[in-house]
Amino acid sequence: MKRNKKERQKLLEQTIQHTPFITDEELAAKFKVSVQTIRLDRLELSIPELRERIKHVAEKQLDEVKALSIEEVIGEIIDLQLDQSAISILDIKEEHVFSRTSIARGHHLFAQANSLAVAIINDKLALTTAANIRFARQVKKGERVVAKAKVIRNDQGRTTVEVMSYVDQELVFSGDFNMFRSNKHGKDEQR
Repeated sequence: MKRNKKERQKLLEQTIQHTPFITDEELAAKFKVSVQTIRLDRLELSIPELRERIKHVAEKQLDEVKALSIEEVIGEIIDLQLDQSAISILDIKEEHVFSRTSIARGHHLFAQANSLAVAIINDKLALTTAANIRFARQVKKGERVVAKAKVIRNDQGRTTVEVMSYVDQELVFSGDFNMFRSNKHGKDEQR
């Protein structure tokens, strides 16, 4: 049964509120309408396109990356609380996959997680000393990987960061990253 426009728009609003990083294509498939219909609905509801929603979330970041430049982070950081937690997203494109299978190369998933583990460190110097990683399933071209990092241990110049990466709430990659930091207490350096 097809929903009427009013019902669809109400559900569209709720869906975007619950999963702000959902694409127009995913919404079109979910509601069994065209991408153009979704775009028109968003326009009528004053819901910005995906890029703008991502930028809006990113602007609410509380902290600034210290251990590397923002350009060196693989993926786009949308939330960062130094020495606590961080989130980044990576859209898997043609350049990230094997040409024959359209499956993402593992080093891209690792790089997203590792750079997020470095970015979360509240220090100008942060280096990965060891990592224990697991690939849970293949990631394909067109999928969006959301990596969530959190500091699970912080002592004696070492910090352990757990990173879990998901596609549509399905775990695709996980890792524990042991990080060296020059500032042993995890506090800002004295100015």
